[in-house]
Amino acid sequence: MNTLRLSELGSDPESVLRLVHFFDDLDATGVDAVLTAARVVAGCPVHVRWDGAAPEVWLQREAPAHPLDGVLLDRVRHTLEATSARVPPSFGDPALVEVVLSSRERPEDRARAIRLLGLDESREVRVLAVSAQSSPEALRIITSALTSVSVWTADLGTATAVVCQGRTNTRALSDELDRAIVAAFPAPLPEGADRGPWIGLGAAGGVFAAPTSWGQALRALRFASSTGFGRRAVAYERLSALELLAELPPDATRGSHALTRINEIAATPAGRLQVETAEAFCVFGSLRRTAEELHVHHSTVAARLAHIESQLGWDMDDPLDRFSATLVLMIRRITLSSAELTDDQIGR
Repeated sequence: MNTLRLSELGSDPESVLRLVHFFDDLDATGVDAVLTAARVVAGCPVHVRWDGAAPEVWLQREAPAHPLDGVLLDRVRHTLEATSARVPPSFGDPALVEVVLSSRERPEDRARAIRLLGLDESREVRVLAVSAQSSPEALRIITSALTSVSVWTADLGTATAVVCQGRTNTRALSDELDRAIVAAFPAPLPEGADRGPWIGLGAAGGVFAAPTSWGQALRALRFASSTGFGRRAVAYERLSALELLAELPPDATRGSHALTRINEIAATPAGRLQVETAEAFCVFGSLRRTAEELHVHHSTVAARLAHIESQLGWDMDDPLDRFSATLVLMIRRITLSSAELTDDQIGR
C-alpha cells in the first residue's frame, strides 16, 4: 500500500480523488489499523469515540487546518463503519462495555463481549471513571490526552466509563489529564458553570481484570476535585495511604465538628468563596500564588483565610493546623463526590 500524506495534496479534484481512493483501497483489519493509517495521512493524532454504532472522529491538529480535513474525516468515518461491519454488528455497543466492566457477569459472557468489542486480549486495558456532568467537549479533552490509545466509552449510572487499550504511564497520564482539564476549566468556577470533568484512573491490567480497574477508577473519582481546586484527575495507584479515607463511614464524617462548620460556612455565597480560598491555599501553599490563581489581591486571600481561621480555630501558618485543614477539605471533597455516585456503582 502506497503512503499518502495530506501535506502533499492540494484542494483540487484530483487530490480529493486520491484521498478517497486511498481509504477505499485500505485493507484495514480493525479500528487501530484504520487510525494508524489516518494519522500518517493527517500528520497529526486522529481520535475516535464510539457512540453506539456511529463513530465520532476528530483531529488533534496544532498546525493550520488543511482544505481536505473535512474529506479526510468523512473517509475515516466511512472506513471505520465498513471495518466494524466485518465483525458482529454490536461492535462498539456501550452495553458490551458494561458487560466487560461488570464483575457480576459470567466469565463466558464477559469473554464474548470482549471479542465483540474488538479488544485485544494480549494488551493491557485501563479504565477511567469520568464525572457524569462532563460535556462532549470535556470528553474530547480527555481523549486528546490518550494519543495512540484505542478508546471505548459508556455511560454507567452517574459516571462515564472510558476503557483505554494501549500502554499509558500512570503518573504521566494523570498529570497530563489534570493539566488539560485545569487549562480548559480554570478555577475559580462561577456558580452553576460547567465544572468540566473530574476523573478517577484505575490501574492498567489484563482485559479480564477490567472490572477491578473500573472499581479502582470509581474509588479514585471520589478523591478528584469536583469543587475546582485540588486534583481534577486522580490515579488510584497514587493514593497510597490516602485510600483509607474512602473507608470512613458517613456517620464518622457527619460527626466531625470541623467538617460541619466548613459546610455551614460554604452554605452562603460569601462563605463559599472563603472555603474555596482555603482549599486553594492548601493546594498552592502561599498567599501570592493563591491570589494569582483566584485572580484577586493577596489581601483578599488573607481576609478570607482569617475568617476561616477564626471560625475553626486554625492558624494556617502552623504546619499541624494546615495539615488538619487540608485533611478536612479533602474529606469534604470525598463526601461531595460520593454523594454524586451511587452505592451500586461503587460496588460493581
